[in-house]
Amino acid sequence: FHRGPDMRGRYTGGACALVSTRLAIIDIATGRQPLFGPSGTVLVANGEIYNDLELRAEMAGTLFRTGSDCEPPAHLYARLGLGYAERLRGMYAIAIYDPEPARLVLSRDPFGIKPLYYTETPRYFAFASEIQALLKAGLARPAVAPARRAELMQLKFTTGAATIIPGVMRVLPGETLAIEQGRVVERRLRQPLPAAPPQRISLQDALAKLDAILADSVAVHLRSEVPYGLFLSGGIDSSALLALMRRLSRQKVRAISVGYADTDSAAVDGREAERIAALAGADFQRIEMGPDDFWALAPRIAAAIDDPTTDAAVLPTYMLGQAARQAGLTVTLCGEGADELFGGYSRYRRGRAPWRWLARKARSRGVFDAFAPMTRAIGAWRLGLDAAEAHDSSSAWSGVQSLQAIDCREWLANDLLGKLDRSLMAHGIEGRTPFIDPVVAGFAFALPDRLKIGPRLGKVLLRNWLDRALPGARAFARKRGFNPPVGSWMAARREELARLVSAQPGIAAMAPAAAVGEVFADPKRHAQEAWSLVFYALWHSHHILGVPRDGAIDAVLTQAAR
Repeated sequence: FHRGPDMRGRYTGGACALVSTRLAIIDIATGRQPLFGPSGTVLVANGEIYNDLELRAEMAGTLFRTGSDCEPPAHLYARLGLGYAERLRGMYAIAIYDPEPARLVLSRDPFGIKPLYYTETPRYFAFASEIQALLKAGLARPAVAPARRAELMQLKFTTGAATIIPGVMRVLPGETLAIEQGRVVERRLRQPLPAAPPQRISLQDALAKLDAILADSVAVHLRSEVPYGLFLSGGIDSSALLALMRRLSRQKVRAISVGYADTDSAAVDGREAERIAALAGADFQRIEMGPDDFWALAPRIAAAIDDPTTDAAVLPTYMLGQAARQAGLTVTLCGEGADELFGGYSRYRRGRAPWRWLARKARSRGVFDAFAPMTRAIGAWRLGLDAAEAHDSSSAWSGVQSLQAIDCREWLANDLLGKLDRSLMAHGIEGRTPFIDPVVAGFAFALPDRLKIGPRLGKVLLRNWLDRALPGARAFARKRGFNPPVGSWMAARREELARLVSAQPGIAAMAPAAAVGEVFADPKRHAQEAWSLVFYALWHSHHILGVPRDGAIDAVLTQAAR
């Protein structure tokens, strides 16, 4: 219900049942789901189709029953069959039931912005937007796959199609499945990135093209019948979106930022975001997160992130979603994807000649590598990433492109976008990501390496564009992280946390208490390791043991131990 608090719909026919909850954004009056297409096809969807108006113009003469952006896919399916999703520009998880062959079709957008899960059993095929829907309905069994747990602890996310819950699978980014008689009978995969080498283009020509492409993407992402805003960190990506929203929006931009209480960085972060907002004439709101928020909200956040990631940025993202709801917003624009597509990570520098021949694999070190007892307890963790690297490759790509591609397929889809979706949809907020757009991605990925990675800084082209679009935005400042000071927050109660976490059944089954205690001896220094253990203990308590999410960390873990 949190994903669609505005209305519910259902359909039953033959051996198929579809249930939907709707967050009404486009065609609020008549866009109720399920939607119906030619020959009795039935569609439910979560997401936004940004080229809705363009598709309708191409299908002149077609009888549309609603103004919903999710209706054109039903008509495209009637014309193109399983290839219909190739024409869609947007973020989506779509289910279409075709009664004539009794076929169910599931599709997910090419970058995996919107989630979609399924389980096959001898008795039924079931699917949902969230794993916990399958668990709470009794359609999947609450258990943990040790290999996926090892990935989660060492990588901060899990890879591939299989989730941490045995038997629950992800529809992969860009995948379309055809299901007949309860079995997957056909799969199609839409590749999100072009299999071509970097293109030759001058800085000036690239800047002109980038301006047109970004303006187009932000314009379609602003299509909405409900209030919208922006999550503003003061960094390159959100500042670029702010510059474009100022240009394209008919209303004053509403920007929300988060800072951290009782830390030196809080004042800096708040001032920079506020300065950028003032520069662009935006309405600005700053919220603050402190240790009390951390202690109280962490169990609720772990309950929301059912496909787990131990990325600590989930904490402020959840609070931003909460603040957006309280501010009366339904849609927010977010800067996810710019680092992966425009070359924002320093590790991409290893992919440039001549260093690429000396570079080690991406993510070759695990989170707990500094703790031998924990590493032994966790076990092998890189097999899934090895398989992904072997699969997602092109001989035409440069070294930088290869690193970007694996990040887009695994890190972006299974960590960054997962935490964004769950953190915001927990509050009924839709997060839109203009950088993760097929048109933007095709252009950015094909840029020459020199326009992505410079001698000191990444995102070379995007920084140059921002310097012109929003003078004074400090476009060439070093990249700043979004992570909260969880180490300091945990250090204040480290002995209590060590005791509670080591006694939690999911942790106790994975690692001895002494190994856990070693991590919590210095949470400030080993903040990610300590947070990974706290998050997993809370996640396991709720999703596997069924402990309610209500209460602070100590209350939830005490109940889990009992």
